[in-house]
Amino acid sequence: MSNIDVNKYKGVVSALGSIFGSEKAGSVLSSTTTNIIPRPSDKLAEDLYRLVEQYNYGNSIRLEQNERGVTIHILDDILFPPGNAALNETSKTVLSRIAEVIKTLPNDIRIEGHTDNVPINTTLYPSNWHLSVDRALSTGYYLIQHEGISPDKVSVVGYAEYRPIASNDSPGSRALNRRVDIVILKK
Repeated sequence: MSNIDVNKYKGVVSALGSIFGSEKAGSVLSSTTTNIIPRPSDKLAEDLYRLVEQYNYGNSIRLEQNERGVTIHILDDILFPPGNAALNETSKTVLSRIAEVIKTLPNDIRIEGHTDNVPINTTLYPSNWHLSVDRALSTGYYLIQHEGISPDKVSVVGYAEYRPIASNDSPGSRALNRRVDIVILKK
């Protein structure tokens, strides 16, 4: 059993209120390792919070609330080997755990692939565009084919290095830009 900090949990629950129709709006809950945004019901918010905490995903999964909805930033270190878009068993486990939390939502889901600005030029990936799209496709197909997310709710897009969430001037900030985002779009 895991213990949940009641004050943090209340902050999590209130933060998404405005996105999913509640009159109460809250602020994003921040900790040193993750930003957690709650889901539209108490159980789903608790499941997402527990997922990140229970499996120590705080350094590899970050959540954000913005005008589009809720974004789950999954850094590439937890999903893909460098320069590759093939999901391994560990990455499938991570996606399965996330799918358990999001697959019951009625919202559309957008899978977005991102890279840092270091050029890639391999036989399989002649550009960062190719790599970002392939990573988004691999993630989307897995969620649809193996986790039961309805294909009519899923869209896939690749942004290459053109939508960074951090500067690209150090290895640590480039690592933040190499990610797949699962965006739960507002209705």
